[in-house]
Amino acid sequence: MSQKKQSIEELIRRLEELTREIEHPDTGVEQSIKLYEEGLQLAELCKKRLTEARQKLETIDTSATRLPAGDNPSDTGTPQSSDLFGSMS
Repeated sequence: MSQKKQSIEELIRRLEELTREIEHPDTGVEQSIKLYEEGLQLAELCKKRLTEARQKLETIDTSATRLPAGDNPSDTGTPQSSDLFGSMS
């Protein structure tokens, strides 16, 4: 994995690659274990990033609820993050 901060999409793509490699019949047991360990690390990183994104959205929602009446996005029918993402835990 590179040193730069990878996007969640890049992390998910790598998880998909790992899955394909593990499922390939020519991949040995030892290599499969290494790939699996990498996948666990990536999955944990994805979970952390998604939790951070959810917290940011909750902060935005909290800020929006403090707006005067009529200025609140929920007054105009704009979906809230909980409507978009539901429970992510």
